[in-house]
Amino acid sequence: MLWQYAPVVFWIAVIFYLSSDQGSMSQTSRFIRPLLEFLFPAASEQTLLIYHGYIRKAAHFTEYAVLAFLAVRALSIPATVRLHKWRYILPLLLVISIAAIDEFHQSFEISRTGSIFDVMLDISGGLAMVIFLWIFNTLRKPARK
Repeated sequence: MLWQYAPVVFWIAVIFYLSSDQGSMSQTSRFIRPLLEFLFPAASEQTLLIYHGYIRKAAHFTEYAVLAFLAVRALSIPATVRLHKWRYILPLLLVISIAAIDEFHQSFEISRTGSIFDVMLDISGGLAMVIFLWIFNTLRKPARK
């Protein structure tokens, strides 16, 4: 039963790793910058920085959408019958908690900054995934007669 939560725990560890110095803009620019220069060879320095920022913000949204997906999946497994009715609420609460802890942690990193806007972006990624999964699962259920 606990194995179904392993992907969730692993992904939370990935999020916390990325909130360290390893996920700072100077670190991610080592591989994002060459890719942007290849894709947009005529782009100015300022434009490349803006694109890099957009990629980083998209990563926030995506990281927490994946977290919500993994949490809903874990709670949807038949072994968690008691938690099954909470399979959309608990993942959202988890996303909110991890997003807040993550940004709080970043506020203590020299190369990072904590931002309430990033928390909101993280939550929006998780919420979007929870809503998507709820709609998908609702439409997928056979109609009862």
